[in-house]
Amino acid sequence: MPVALHALVVDDEQPVLDELVWLLERDDRIASVRGTRSGADALRLLEQGGIDLVFLDVAMPGLSGLDIARLLGRFRAAPRIVFVTAHEAHAVEAFEMNAADYLLKPIREERLRESVRRVSADGDRGPSAGDEQIAVELGGVTRFVSRASVAHAEAQGDYVRLHVADGTSHLVRTPLGVLADEWAEAGFVRVHRSIVVNLAHVREVRMQAGRCSVVVPSGTELVELQVARRHTRTLRDLIHERAL
Repeated sequence: MPVALHALVVDDEQPVLDELVWLLERDDRIASVRGTRSGADALRLLEQGGIDLVFLDVAMPGLSGLDIARLLGRFRAAPRIVFVTAHEAHAVEAFEMNAADYLLKPIREERLRESVRRVSADGDRGPSAGDEQIAVELGGVTRFVSRASVAHAEAQGDYVRLHVADGTSHLVRTPLGVLADEWAEAGFVRVHRSIVVNLAHVREVRMQAGRCSVVVPSGTELVELQVARRHTRTLRDLIHERAL
């Protein structure tokens, strides 16, 4: 059975708000849709519950979309988030917040339907399919790291080192091949026999002298990772699919 989603659209531009609401009402996977131009009003509606999916304009006066997303991170059962903006500057930050998607204005109906499809698919698989928490140990203390925050993973003997976008790293006792297979549906792709990359964190794909590399964040720095020739075509195809 298809997932019937209750949606909220938040955008301070009335024409954009009206168009998104109209387009979503045409989608049979959307059970209901509400709209507001105010971040504060949006937060009040979200606190009442019953919303599965929220489309957030990134730049708004008062509470911005990013502000609302940070507050939603404290909710016990937060709705899925799709950011909507005219600029790409906040894409990396948006996906670090585990956004389901990131739409650029002007919105195309087929692209909007793809966002709804992604959220519907997550619902069919069960709760929090993309936000698995990974248990890591440090000095006898077990901590939990969000899988979505991992920028890339690197094989180290019988272990895998998880490199988080904030610059921290953690060792887990899992073969890289097993991790790559289990995390593939969450957007992780193998780029080298010893490296798996989270596509949500890829900032650049570089081609120089026939060699491919990807750039991912590590704290305030950027890390360039070489892509093996046998993985180059697959990586480029996946990134192209994600951009459509």
